[in-house]
Amino acid sequence: MQAIRQRAFGGPEELRIEDVEDPHPHEGQVRIRVAAAGVHVLDTVIRRGLPGGPLPVPRLPMTPGREVAGVVDEAGDGVDPGWVGRGVVADLGAAGGGYAELVLARVESLHAVPQGVTADQAVAMIGTGRTTLAILEVAAPVPDDVAVVTAAAGGIGTLLVRAICDIGATVVGAAGGGEKGALVRRLGATAAVDYRVQGWQDAVRAAVGDRSVMLALDGVGGDIGRAALELLGVGGRLVMFGTAGGRPTELSANDLYQRGITVSAAIGARILERRGGLRPLEEKALRSVAEGRLIPVVGQALPLADAPAAHAAVESRATIGKTVLHP
Repeated sequence: MQAIRQRAFGGPEELRIEDVEDPHPHEGQVRIRVAAAGVHVLDTVIRRGLPGGPLPVPRLPMTPGREVAGVVDEAGDGVDPGWVGRGVVADLGAAGGGYAELVLARVESLHAVPQGVTADQAVAMIGTGRTTLAILEVAAPVPDDVAVVTAAAGGIGTLLVRAICDIGATVVGAAGGGEKGALVRRLGATAAVDYRVQGWQDAVRAAVGDRSVMLALDGVGGDIGRAALELLGVGGRLVMFGTAGGRPTELSANDLYQRGITVSAAIGARILERRGGLRPLEEKALRSVAEGRLIPVVGQALPLADAPAAHAAVESRATIGKTVLHP
């Protein structure tokens, strides 16, 4: 089979496609013939030799990728043979190996792909969709909210915009560039602003008029996250879900007292130690797309050999929606 292999930590150029031996499942495992592998920002962090949140720095050489969808074509001992031939999606966790034509997965990690859901959609929801639902649990948006979403054209951002618009709240999406802004408006946002433009907060205020921003959902951090915080009215909520800009949002206890706001982190320990675990969120995410309630945007579907280009695009924040690889 062909797989992406990494033999040294560094830039996207360290990802190279190679011919490797076909794997075969051990007890409790299945083999998946991969139709789509998700590209996640954590993949790029790990590639550089840094720990990806709860995921340790891997031993080299390795094959990246934690999110896969495809068809089970072989089952190991102790696995119900009824899985063979079924379309499945799985988060491989620390084991990785998803950027490949064939991959091994523990049977308990599998979800059957619902009827009518594509492999691209399934792989987008198993990780990105799951995280979006965890963010929404913390944010608890209501119809009266005026919400600002940063990185609004990304995989999580597009889902958040759709979900919050669907409950009737007013949403302003902050994204980089006209194409991304147009997408955010198509998803239902009242307005889209370019957060690369000096004073973009004024454009948000103009869009919402005399109403106060009561919910800010920030996946960028740094100066952009700080600007989102400063948009909040008294009693507003900031929910952080990432640091795509490279550093966390700076804030202090004085911000909470003087502005009368609350601040939460929806990822990290909160999601990792979520009561009931992550599987219920994965199941809910897949049901949401099957029922047409939360459809992910898949912006790029690239051949497996283009994994370096996919990583470069994710790191430069040039992507729209979810990026996937097709072996």
